Amino acid sequence: MVNLLLFLLFTSLSYLCNMNWIKLTDESQLELIKQESNTKPVLIFKHSTRCSISGMVKSRLERGEAPENTLCYYLDLIQFRSISNKIAAIFTVYHESPQILLIKNGECIYDESHNGIDMNDILEQINFSKN
Repeated sequence: MVNLLLFLLFTSLSYLCNMNWIKLTDESQLELIKQESNTKPVLIFKHSTRCSISGMVKSRLERGEAPENTLCYYLDLIQFRSISNKIAAIFTVYHESPQILLIKNGECIYDESHNGIDMNDILEQINFSKN
């Protein structure tokens, strides 16, 4: 019950969202993501709409400073599980949820899951990848 209340609280704060999510709804977008990552960093956030931890992480990301010059994709992995599986195969990462992936030059250069997802760490990785 407490998890449900926390989930509802954090997901209802979406009006505070600083992220400009691009919905990931089709496997063909994965090839586009690889191409886009050649010119700018791309984040993929894999979110489970049934998980309170995932809801809290999403809320934390949305309240943080959005990364500049970075494309941010959002995957509802309950609705699009096949895309999540394809992401794991293409970018050679173990499937987790919630999970954040940083894609650069067609490869995943950073991934984190659960409470390890932190916007400051993500921004640090993005800045590091520019060098």
